[in-house]
Amino acid sequence: MNYDPRFAAVCGDARLPLHRMGRLIQKKPPELAQDVDAEWDAPTLRGLLGSRLASDQIIVVSNRQPFSHEVVAGEVKLTQPASGLVTALEPVVRACNGTWIAHGSGEMDRVFVDDADRWSAPSDNGTYQLRRIWLTPQEQQGHCDGFSNSGLWPLCHMVHVRPAFEEADWQHYKAVNTRFANAVIREARGQDPIVLIQDYHLALVPALVRAQLPLATIVSFWHIPWPHPQQMGLCPWMDELMHGLLGSDIVGLQTGQDARNFADLAARVGGRVIHGDSAEVLHGDRTTQVRNYPISIAWPTATAAAALPSVKSCRRAAEKQWLLPSEGRLIIGIDRFDYTKGIVERLHAFEELLTNRPQWHGLVRFVQVAATTRAGLKEYKDFQGQVRAQVARINAKFKSLGSEPIVLLDWHHDRAALNKLYRAADVCLVTSLHDGMNLVCKEFVAARDDEQGVLVLSQFAGAADELSEGLIVNPYHSAQVAESLHQALSMPKDEQRRRMRSLRSTVKSANVYRWAARMLTDAAALRSPVSPQGSHLLHGSNRLTVNLHAHHIMESA
Repeated sequence: MNYDPRFAAVCGDARLPLHRMGRLIQKKPPELAQDVDAEWDAPTLRGLLGSRLASDQIIVVSNRQPFSHEVVAGEVKLTQPASGLVTALEPVVRACNGTWIAHGSGEMDRVFVDDADRWSAPSDNGTYQLRRIWLTPQEQQGHCDGFSNSGLWPLCHMVHVRPAFEEADWQHYKAVNTRFANAVIREARGQDPIVLIQDYHLALVPALVRAQLPLATIVSFWHIPWPHPQQMGLCPWMDELMHGLLGSDIVGLQTGQDARNFADLAARVGGRVIHGDSAEVLHGDRTTQVRNYPISIAWPTATAAAALPSVKSCRRAAEKQWLLPSEGRLIIGIDRFDYTKGIVERLHAFEELLTNRPQWHGLVRFVQVAATTRAGLKEYKDFQGQVRAQVARINAKFKSLGSEPIVLLDWHHDRAALNKLYRAADVCLVTSLHDGMNLVCKEFVAARDDEQGVLVLSQFAGAADELSEGLIVNPYHSAQVAESLHQALSMPKDEQRRRMRSLRSTVKSANVYRWAARMLTDAAALRSPVSPQGSHLLHGSNRLTVNLHAHHIMESA
């Protein structure tokens, strides 16, 4: 690295490398800043890639893969998970014919890769490469079920489940992160790819890649909440996690509070934090930007919206299936069977609604979709048993006219089935105890082109920062949630329309393509000339030049 101590007076740190000083002169070229105000969809995102990052290799790294090969009804089928991450980043990789590195978890995935463990995913522009990583059962248990989901998941969600941190799990976590980092290094076609690393499973990868590809532009996005530094300090290997993440040029988080929590912890572990529009952490000879990028969904295209079944038909089907009177009301909850989603708490609130508001007896159904997840973990098995017992008790208490007020659907529903529920419902109830974002509430809003329906949303879901026209509740306060349910069930159509119209405008504009575009725009700003007078990093030839104007700034300092 090249350094100049005379630049210390400008940036406050003589150790800052010259190829990073441009971001302190001007963080983002004006034309790039304007891009994020556009109306974003997949073609617009491809246009950004073509105009700003046309010659750059993009590598996405995640634990979850965009496609898997599974045996369905005796045949091998290509399946795609219902995932906001996949929705957002697949168009990016497609547009640039890039590389996606992920855990090969499908039962037939090994059959479809070449000798280098690559599979060519279909793309409008030809193909992009899916590079699969294989994990042993012990690695899967230690890395994913162990350190990631039994340790970091409950720790970051601040729920009443004790995080479990075991030395053996940590060793597996380090080993798997090293394997992912090595795959990035092998897949890189040059010294300076753009690497987009996703979520808490891979926190060590940025620093590992940085050590081998110092010119890479690395963006890490942490999808789950980032708690207060004291909470995060419960992790025995917090310093190692922070060192790993600070190997990134940009660390992205869901909310402004998450970003502030991360910056505060970075300061505690020795980084120097400069606060502005976003925080910058100076650590050693590097700078990491800390930004919040609220993730979202893909807004339905006109073709997709036209193909949706009518709201009336969805409603009639729900009334018939669940013996709901035509003047009745339908509440839905859509979740994974996860203790962070507040399912037990919402059941308490629903029971309180029926207790305190007997006028709703026989007129309201609560349909809770809870897809099984992490079935191998004891905490999840116990939680499922707790929910089922509570549903049975409440149904026995309020059963009337041969119907039960709660319907528990404990299996996976595809997108078409969920859209029917969204369009039939009067109320969508989201009571996350803590959530990075929660996309269910945004999916509900996107499905309601009739501008009807009411969103009841936990204040502890990241989406509450954006969706203030929902009824915002504290999920731990069952009486408040019950009264908000009553308000939602009683809300006049005109008020529903006003609120839903505002919610739809927000979700449409701040969609998943804009989320991806903001990250890529910020990444491009680090690789582009930052101003006509500023410094330039010429990645094409890996040469660093500083023009005379920047030299005069340092001389005068």
